[in-house]
Amino acid sequence: MYKIIVQIIILILFTLLGELIAYILPFSFPGNLIGLILLFLALLTKLIKPVYIKETSQFLQKYMSFLFVPLCVGLMVYFDLIQMHWLEILLVLIISTTVTFICTAWVANRGAKS
Repeated sequence: MYKIIVQIIILILFTLLGELIAYILPFSFPGNLIGLILLFLALLTKLIKPVYIKETSQFLQKYMSFLFVPLCVGLMVYFDLIQMHWLEILLVLIISTTVTFICTAWVANRGAKS
């Protein structure tokens, strides 16, 4: 029990740090994304070992689809707008997903070679 609480606190601290940085920045940028980048950098530089957040991360990943339900319900407020521009939205989703796949494959390929 103590171990999971510590893992949750680590994740919350990175989120709060990201929110603080976003608040200080002179332009708008999502704080949770900054926190995620900081967590990634901490894992990459071995400042934090994956073991420190493994159990909580696996739990959150397991129930991730459930966490998207409020977001999807909130989208229904904009159903008329989505219905008017569904083709543009679909195009952006396809292009951005393709670019993401290509970039991920390129980074993974470079990482595998080194």
